[in-house]
Amino acid sequence: VQLQASGGGLVQAGGSLRLSCAASGLTFSRYTMGWFRQSPGKEREFVAAVSWNGESSDYADSLKGRFTCSRDNARNTVYLQMNSLKPEDTAIYYCAARRGNSPKIRRYDHWGQGTLVTVSS
Repeated sequence: VQLQASGGGLVQAGGSLRLSCAASGLTFSRYTMGWFRQSPGKEREFVAAVSWNGESSDYADSLKGRFTCSRDNARNTVYLQMNSLKPEDTAIYYCAARRGNSPKIRRYDHWGQGTLVTVSS
């Protein structure tokens, strides 16, 4: 299984970014897909997840309303749209895959390499 995250970069506070994660080596439509992030000196934290058919999702409470997680099963890709970015959103963002259909379960089977998002003030 390979999960290739992309789309990170440098953005000013208040700006937007869309991260993508392309998956291979798995039956994508049978996996819940999630996003996590890790800032320097902090533990990895849950960001968002979307069910295998895209009909349900879950978000960290602090990010609801700013971040949107979606997927395109035809492209084996999951997305994270991030709006109104803040300096505290600066982190490495990782995508992850978990066989099954519950976005509320935080245990994941496969992880990508991460993409760096830096938000300047």
